[in-house]
Amino acid sequence: MGLVTEPPSVVQVALVFGARVLDYVFNLCEGKFDFLERLSDNLLLKIICYLDLEDIARLSQTSSRFAKLCKSDLLWEQIVQLACDTITPDMRALAMDVGWRQVFFTNKIQLQRQIRRKKQKHGKHEKHI
Repeated sequence: MGLVTEPPSVVQVALVFGARVLDYVFNLCEGKFDFLERLSDNLLLKIICYLDLEDIARLSQTSSRFAKLCKSDLLWEQIVQLACDTITPDMRALAMDVGWRQVFFTNKIQLQRQIRRKKQKHGKHEKHI
């Protein structure tokens, strides 16, 4: 629909609030609700962490909000907590450096190596102080 052929009230809504709000109002009038968009980020993160990795990848491509959530460190920390029996202080320290997503995708041998390197590096740093 072109704004030229729309009633003046529709044109005013588009001019004042923008096309996105106008589309949202039209969708509401047609009974189309996006309930996921209305949920808080914290609640969405709790839901997303139970999805399969492929579904998380697909969801991240649906909107900028979901892309941000699917890449967030908070999400990947929850996923690691669900996947691991225990999270050691060394794992937490490594996650502070590389991020929880990287910790999740690092296999156990690589993870142990990275933790050992971090400890050695930290030990050398303390000796110089």
